[in-house]
Amino acid sequence: MYVCNCFGVTEAQVQRHADGGACTPRQIASACKAGTDCGSCVRRIQAILGRGASPRREPAYQGGPVLSEAEGADALEEAA
Repeated sequence: MYVCNCFGVTEAQVQRHADGGACTPRQIASACKAGTDCGSCVRRIQAILGRGASPRREPAYQGGPVLSEAEGADALEEAA
C-alpha cells in the first residue's frame, strides 16, 4: 500500500528504512523523499514509526483555587 503518493513510496519501503535506523519522518524523507512534497503522508509515516499523535494532556489549572489568600500571603512573605 502506498504511503506517499507523490513519490510512490510504499509502507514496506518506509518500514525498511525504519528497520535500517530511520526513526523520524525527516530521516525517512532523507532516505526516500516521502513527506517532502504535499506532506499529507507525514502522519502515516509517524504511525509506522510508532510516533503517533501525542496524547492530550489535562490542563494544570482545573478552575479551583491554587492557594487561599492566607496561604498565598504566607508563601509570598516566606519567599521574600
